[in-house]
Amino acid sequence: MNRRQLVKSLLATGAVTLTGAGCAESGASTAVGKLAVGQVSTSIAFFPMFIATKKGYFKEEGVTFADPPILGNGSKVAAALKSGSIELGGAVMTDVLKLSQIQSDIRLVANLVDKYYIDIITGPKFEGAAADAPLEERIAALRGKKIGITGPGSGTEALVVYLFTKGGMDAKKDAELVNLGSEPPAALGALKGGQVDALSFAQPLAQQAEGTDVGTTYISPARGDIPGLVNASHGVIFTTQGILKDKAKEIAAFQRALVRARDDIHGGDSAEVKKLLAEYRSGMPDATLDALLPQLKDEIPTTNGFKRSSYDAAVEFHKFSGLIEKDPGYEQVVPANLREQ
Repeated sequence: MNRRQLVKSLLATGAVTLTGAGCAESGASTAVGKLAVGQVSTSIAFFPMFIATKKGYFKEEGVTFADPPILGNGSKVAAALKSGSIELGGAVMTDVLKLSQIQSDIRLVANLVDKYYIDIITGPKFEGAAADAPLEERIAALRGKKIGITGPGSGTEALVVYLFTKGGMDAKKDAELVNLGSEPPAALGALKGGQVDALSFAQPLAQQAEGTDVGTTYISPARGDIPGLVNASHGVIFTTQGILKDKAKEIAAFQRALVRARDDIHGGDSAEVKKLLAEYRSGMPDATLDALLPQLKDEIPTTNGFKRSSYDAAVEFHKFSGLIEKDPGYEQVVPANLREQ
């Protein structure tokens, strides 16, 4: 059984759990030149990783890793990191900030998306305020609805909690949250089939839903629907201080490869990027792919670094939602070489 299969097996059986406080097991478990990586989904956040893998950037920079297991929600990514099954976790700031409430050694490795790139998507039979109605009316229209999320404690749940709190409601009492996992076909199928009235899911699911006439982008922080949540650190790679020290060369190589992939997205051959995007998320119409290309440039930063303002926006979002009590600290979570004031 390879590492990818082992991680998924442990999580499926519950053998990996997130317990305890303080510091996680810190030692690296892979050989020199290798890393163990896991990610939450195949959202746009991980498209640069896909490009870097396909074009051989990781290997050229001096690091290799097996295909990352798709773990389904951030809690499982955190659990896999805690257990030592992975060394780098790809998830969202929700997971980093929540884990930092009980562990002081969590460190960021790369900023993948500098916008809150989860959208609320409504189905064709959704009854409520129109998609161009004021935000307050759209939030109120979600009351009593079945809303699909990837799972408990996820960034997808966090957005629903935030919106309901903003609207003076309780997401766990005033809506039915349905756990769907992170697989796009399952989420789209649930929306199309009427099992849920709406979805809270990471891009490009909203674009895919619109391109196939399955749903409508109802609320989108990334497009500016929610003031104060436009530029917020969200999609990230993270690790522990121990691994950051033990695997410094490999992580530096990983970061260099990501920058090369970002360069392709921002200034490379757009036809090649479109082809890779079609391979990364199959089933999207050509027009949807074309629409996504400029959006990728807008949402995926050119560097791995974290602006203080984007970090602060993420912290405020999670504190307002009641998901965290305290800010773990920009200087603690963001290594010095990634701080962009």
